Amino acid sequence: MTSVNDAETPDPDRPHDSDHPRNSDHPDDAGRAATAEPAETAEPAETAEPAETAEPAETAADPRDDRTQYVLPLVVRLERATPPGRTDALETSARAVLTLLADERVTAAEGEWAERVAAWEDARIRKVVRRARGGEWRKAAELPGITVTGESAEVRVFPPVPLDGWPKELAKLQVSGTDLDDVEPPAEPAPGIPVLWLNPELEMSAGKTMAQTGHAAQLAWWRLDEAQRKEWAGAGFPLAVRTADPAAWSRLTSGDLPVVRDAGFTEIAPGSCTVVADHPALRAD
Repeated sequence: MTSVNDAETPDPDRPHDSDHPRNSDHPDDAGRAATAEPAETAEPAETAEPAETAEPAETAADPRDDRTQYVLPLVVRLERATPPGRTDALETSARAVLTLLADERVTAAEGEWAERVAAWEDARIRKVVRRARGGEWRKAAELPGITVTGESAEVRVFPPVPLDGWPKELAKLQVSGTDLDDVEPPAEPAPGIPVLWLNPELEMSAGKTMAQTGHAAQLAWWRLDEAQRKEWAGAGFPLAVRTADPAAWSRLTSGDLPVVRDAGFTEIAPGSCTVVADHPALRAD
């Protein structure tokens, strides 16, 4: 998706099988693939690729492709008169993904959304961000999901749906609209909070970047142990999204922090690293 002037862009991420959340206590990467969104639109879903993957393109058959494919829908509220700031929307989108992953409807063995989230994670990890205003927003808010608010942004995240099984209230929402801007440059991140660092050399639409920050937050979540997850969730998932200093970007991407790599189907070149998830608990000593 995007809540801006672009369609949703595919950005696959492909972990080694041993790193997947179903096979490891500390998985660190999301699933990967480029595919079209459901028949209701022609827009491909937003996915991500971890930096550990050697090739951005598919080079061999993957058994996950034979499974039912799901997508995680996110809807950002975009009222004409009061659009959210860009950074606030990016941060709120990331926190919405984390809020769903930590919800007891997902984490409990018999949770209402647990089976769908497990199926989503066991196939290809996809996210689509759409925009809504007025009555469309109110109708979307009536569907099962979680609304997360920032300073001015509102993002509602929904449990995963099959690629060809979108609720009609969400399927009709648009994936293009007015781009988002910050009225003032964002302040320095508060000390000690996780930062999702954007590549300073890339220009991405707001919608594409919202999905990318959601991917990065998810990669960080998968790398944390249970105690670290509870601490982060208990604090309300504080985080910041900022553009990295060019001099620091190489250091950020060369360490052991989770990195999202784009497949390059639109906007940017294949293999581009888009976001680094810099959580204090994941920093090397």
